[in-house]
Amino acid sequence: MQKKGLLGQLIQNFCCLPGVGPKSAQRIALYMLQRDRNGARLLAETLLNALNKINHCQECRTLTEKVLCEICADTSRNNSLLCIVENPADAWHIEQATAFKGYYYVLHGKLSPLDGIGPNELGLDKLELRLANGKTKEIILATNSTVEGEATAYFISEIAKKYAINASRLAHGLPMGGELEFIDSGTLLHAFKGRNLL
Repeated sequence: MQKKGLLGQLIQNFCCLPGVGPKSAQRIALYMLQRDRNGARLLAETLLNALNKINHCQECRTLTEKVLCEICADTSRNNSLLCIVENPADAWHIEQATAFKGYYYVLHGKLSPLDGIGPNELGLDKLELRLANGKTKEIILATNSTVEGEATAYFISEIAKKYAINASRLAHGLPMGGELEFIDSGTLLHAFKGRNLL
């Protein structure tokens, strides 16, 4: 039975979150209304504040409250390295998991002509202007290893060639602690092709 009214609308709106289905949305909505109204109020205020104040960094296009994000404003980083990612979460993950000290460029997607996403939607014109300024010596293509992610990486690597910029791709292979019998054939094929000498 589908609930109507404000409660039903609240449950439906929670369903817009990734990974939240109708049952999870109902649990969240009921929990907040029954047990944590102050937390719900704070969440609503913070969300509205974030929507009003957070925009895109003018340099890398990640999400920030300022004109330049903290990384782009940090002049101690290596400006010859540029890591290109599909979304801000990818940049945050790389930042936390690695010792990368270059800069980032966020595409906010990947090439997908069937979905109407071409070079303009990904800001590749702005990326090309950045590559043309001569400061970048290497781009690291950290797009996902999907068909669209690979196509996007290839397209960007062709732009980099025009400016004699080295383009590298994140290695694809076996996860740490993974067992061969549980690895899919595509991952195993990438691991074999990308093997290194010891």
